[in-house]
Amino acid sequence: NAAAKAPTATTGMPAGPARSITPIFGQLLVYSFPAGFKPAFEEAKGAGYIQESVPDGESIKKWTQMVTVTGAKGLAANPKVTPQVLANGIAGGFRKVCPASFGAMGLGTLNLGRHEGYAAMVSCGVANAGEGYSESMLLVVIKGDSDYYTVQWAERAAASAAPIKFDEAKWSERFRKLMPIRLCPIVPGERAPYPSCIEGA
Repeated sequence: NAAAKAPTATTGMPAGPARSITPIFGQLLVYSFPAGFKPAFEEAKGAGYIQESVPDGESIKKWTQMVTVTGAKGLAANPKVTPQVLANGIAGGFRKVCPASFGAMGLGTLNLGRHEGYAAMVSCGVANAGEGYSESMLLVVIKGDSDYYTVQWAERAAASAAPIKFDEAKWSERFRKLMPIRLCPIVPGERAPYPSCIEGA
């Protein structure tokens, strides 16, 4: 998992969104890192990778928003898995937590360079009964050459017994802030800031 633990390169002005380039298993994952967030947790274990970022002043235990990046090594070789199938599986995890207040909306397939993707909105009106909050998430799934990747932007708010009504303008803006999302090849010996990937933008 050495590739998954290599440094992330972040470029751009501190006040605005920066381009994040992270080597995860077989490829470099590129997306626009929202302003005001900071990486708070990263782990590569076996066939899984996860990186979580939260707003300044928040933590992975107590947060209002979180941007999560994941990788699933080798999953693209499974012919039964498509970006939409993987998105549906993640949504199913939400549904188990909050069957009465679960909400989901498919946003459709994406062409991310030469790679296929799928985007969806998922929410739980009551994500944690003890803590009493809702959780809504924008989910982007990308099928890489050999691995699968996700970029997620989640938000916690007041609990709701009914499914959350998605604020289309707010989530469309967040989707725009994450773009462009794409994958680049890992060039042997190349280090951050991964000039071959930046030049190919």
